[in-house]
Amino acid sequence: MTSRVRHIAHLDLDCFFVSVERIDNPSLVGKPVAVGGTPSGRGVVASASYEARKFGVRSAMPAGRALRLCPNLLLVPGHYRRYGEISDALFRHLHQFAPVIERASIDEMYLDLTGTEMLYGKDFEGLIRNIQASVRREFSLPCTIAMASNKTIAKIATDQVKPEGLRVVPPGTEMAFLAPLPIGVIPGVGKKTEAYLNKKGFVAVSDLQNTPMERLTRLLGKHGVWLYRVAHGGGSETVHTEYVRKSIGREETFSHDTADKAELEKRLHSLVESVCDRLRRKHWKARTVTLKLRYSDFRTITRSMTIAPADDDPVVFQTARQLFRAGYTRRLPVRLLGVQLSHFSDPAMEPELFSDGSRRGDVLDAVQKLRDRFGEEVIHVGTE
Repeated sequence: MTSRVRHIAHLDLDCFFVSVERIDNPSLVGKPVAVGGTPSGRGVVASASYEARKFGVRSAMPAGRALRLCPNLLLVPGHYRRYGEISDALFRHLHQFAPVIERASIDEMYLDLTGTEMLYGKDFEGLIRNIQASVRREFSLPCTIAMASNKTIAKIATDQVKPEGLRVVPPGTEMAFLAPLPIGVIPGVGKKTEAYLNKKGFVAVSDLQNTPMERLTRLLGKHGVWLYRVAHGGGSETVHTEYVRKSIGREETFSHDTADKAELEKRLHSLVESVCDRLRRKHWKARTVTLKLRYSDFRTITRSMTIAPADDDPVVFQTARQLFRAGYTRRLPVRLLGVQLSHFSDPAMEPELFSDGSRRGDVLDAVQKLRDRFGEEVIHVGTE
């Protein structure tokens, strides 16, 4: 018995953060734009437009370096809550086309269209073209879509036709599609691995296709098995119906390095307020609090602590402050602070043992409603 051929599409929103900012500010269209960082060169780039990428600007790059590469770069602050709301709306919108959808990240989704062949007359290219047009029409967002027999090949195909491209890799043609591409297109082949393999004579995927799996295993261990599989058209076929976020975090790069502990703890409290607010909107509680601290010499430390599941600002802040006081040990100013919450639980699955919890929940709900109506700075939760 042969396994059923799968039809999986990968949708990637092009420069998502920048695209959203351009909706709100059309004057940014056609210009080199980056979300994140400040004009003074502080912070890092979260997303860069294709006009900026031509100068070498990339995400996760320090803003100062980005400005040196592209002096005309326009840096805009991110509006991450809005990005999340749009991503959620798009996720709901796509369910009219596909029965199973996986949100791989805020700007990437997989659509499993296996079993819809009769519904769409096997015209999958026409279908994904319609999906692409609907995303542009309903959300004013550019996206790239590719379809293949598994998620891995679909994602590789998407990367080859950005921006706002479209590609279908018919079942049985995966190896021919991959053969001329550089080995770096395979997920998991980073720059170091690619350079290592290049020295061994592997340049194009066809070089991997023509090599026994045993040799690749000798060179790379278990990773060699993965490369052999993908080079021959294999990959992940499981489309998960639920996207589980592993962490919620926020960090701030200061306009000026500071060693003022009182000021740093004030900034830390602001970060905690932000992440706890986002946590409560998800109706989650976190078991792990992680502090990130970067000194002026760019040395970075992280410290974590496990607590009872919590979504309350004072509880999380006391933990973050404890981590900060234990971790800030050098006589150097601080450049960046960050707070991350992880290991989530659903409060609905954990009944309260004492009635005071519901009262506190009512207070936090009231705080959230006031912030929604009047802005985040209208009210703050105490630190103790």
